[in-house]
Amino acid sequence: MSLTKADIVERVFKEANFSKKEAAEVVELVFKVIKDTLSQGEKVKISGFGNFTIRDKATRIGRNPQTGESMEISARRVLTFRPSQVLKEDITLRYAHRLDNEGNENTALPPKEVVARALNSFMSNEDTPDGEDDDFEDNHEN
Repeated sequence: MSLTKADIVERVFKEANFSKKEAAEVVELVFKVIKDTLSQGEKVKISGFGNFTIRDKATRIGRNPQTGESMEISARRVLTFRPSQVLKEDITLRYAHRLDNEGNENTALPPKEVVARALNSFMSNEDTPDGEDDDFEDNHEN
């Protein structure tokens, strides 16, 4: 199951005591600000959640998986997301107990109930420790 924009509006409506119309307007505005910022080539850093960045990829040679034929893949801009360390730790704490020693997941086990540090960090506008997220993309090209 995926979380949709309508689901986010519903959560804001219930948890922030906004009207449905107000909740929809707030969610739309937040996404508009993020999209506008990214379209200007700027980074979006949401403390406790992660970084959205636009990265230029150079022209490269790829392979058509159906034919095996080499082909040129044109240069392009891509959107990247790197989750914060706090968000990664929250997810690990909730689901790590479901993995066995070989890395197989037992989805029958429920996620652990934990205090979501990422949400608390986001709500209090705390930054992650210096340098943890900031320049990852600059130093690790794909």
